[in-house]
Amino acid sequence: MLVGVDVGEVRVGVAASDPHGVLAHPVATLARDQDGGADLTALVDLVAERGAVGVVVGLPRSLSGEEGLAARRARDYAGSLQRRLDVPVRLWDERLTTVDAHRNLHRSGVRGRDQRAVVDQVAAVLILQAALDARRAGRPAGTPLRARKPRTRRSGQT
Repeated sequence: MLVGVDVGEVRVGVAASDPHGVLAHPVATLARDQDGGADLTALVDLVAERGAVGVVVGLPRSLSGEEGLAARRARDYAGSLQRRLDVPVRLWDERLTTVDAHRNLHRSGVRGRDQRAVVDQVAAVLILQAALDARRAGRPAGTPLRARKPRTRRSGQT
């Protein structure tokens, strides 16, 4: 079972897979607590309660594939989450996921203001479902989160 996460400035959308890792479904929308980390604590608790074996965090790259401010924030969030968890955290390229989430909600008849409450969960579902589909197709479910290693000198270098 995997957990999917869509990190925003104001909210964090959370999704989970079924026990077989086939379908993603919405779980919660957490308010971001950039000072106290209550959202991270709630997410860690949710991962433990569900017995998840991994977490997939959306990485919002630009259309050209570059990482801007939002991607750096998502990467930092994933790093903070990884330091609190005993399961791997992976990053999933989620270009246009929030746009797709809004489009899907609009098609379903959910209008403007009402979308805010659930769009982050829908984005998390889209992120996680894409990762699950990739895994079933024999591809990796995202890229591993790499901790930056301190630079060391190689022997023989001055």
